[in-house]
Amino acid sequence: MTTKSYDEFLVNQLTDPELAAEYLTAAAEDGSAEQLLIALRNVAEAHGGLGVIAGITNLNRQSIYKILSPDGNPTLTTLLALLRPLGLKLAFTSTEEK
Repeated sequence: MTTKSYDEFLVNQLTDPELAAEYLTAAAEDGSAEQLLIALRNVAEAHGGLGVIAGITNLNRQSIYKILSPDGNPTLTTLLALLRPLGLKLAFTSTEEK
């Protein structure tokens, strides 16, 4: 019986936009900005890699690597540009319980 690595499994799962959205939401709610950027990088890797995303967004590949590093600090405009080719959008929910 062959086994898959966790990274391979994760990349296969993150090609589904609904699962990717849930994954990013969990990273945003439970983690730090660093964890969210790593999660976004994982989603980008699942969609062909950062080079492919760079071509779609017209952003420099090296810039995307830097933006999606643990020390990255993307602008809102850059973040939105990265989400579109991944089939994702930014959404907000209330923190108030009803």
